[in-house]
Amino acid sequence: MKENVLDVLVYLFENYMADDIDPPEDHESLQTELRQAGFGQGEISKAFDWLEGLTALQGSDKLQKLKHPTALRIYTDEEMDRIDVECRGLLMYLEEAGVLDQHSRELVIDRIMALDAEEVDSDVVKWVVLMVLFNQPGQEAAYAWMEDFVFEENFGQLH
Repeated sequence: MKENVLDVLVYLFENYMADDIDPPEDHESLQTELRQAGFGQGEISKAFDWLEGLTALQGSDKLQKLKHPTALRIYTDEEMDRIDVECRGLLMYLEEAGVLDQHSRELVIDRIMALDAEEVDSDVVKWVVLMVLFNQPGQEAAYAWMEDFVFEENFGQLH
C-alpha cells in the first residue's frame, strides 16, 4: 500500500478532528495506532511535522501583514510547478466566495508546498483547505461551507 502524508492527515482528520474525538494523549500511542492502520513511520513523522508547521505558521506575524484588500497574489515558479492552473483557480474561487481570506489562502499554499507531493490536484487542495479552516478560530462558517463542498462532491462521484 503506497500511502502518503496526505493520507495520514486525512485519516487523522476523519477519525479525530472532524468528530471532536480526542486522540491518544501521547504521540507514541497515536503513532502506534497509525502504524496499525497501515501507515509507514516516515509518513507519520512527516504528517506530525506538517501539523506542527500549520500551528507554528498560524501564530506567526509573517502572515498578519497580509491584510491589504487590493493586494495581488503572485505565485513563485516553485508554487506554479506544484500548484497547477486548475488548483490556483480553485483557490481564487474560494477566496472570491469568501471561504478563504488572504491569511488562510497563504496558510493553504504553505501547507500544500509542505506536503512535498509531486502532484497536487483539486482534491488535495480541498482537503488542505478543510484542515486549515478547521484549525483557525472564527472560521466555523467557512469550514462548514468547505466541508459540504468536499463531501458533496465526493459523494456525487460514488453514484
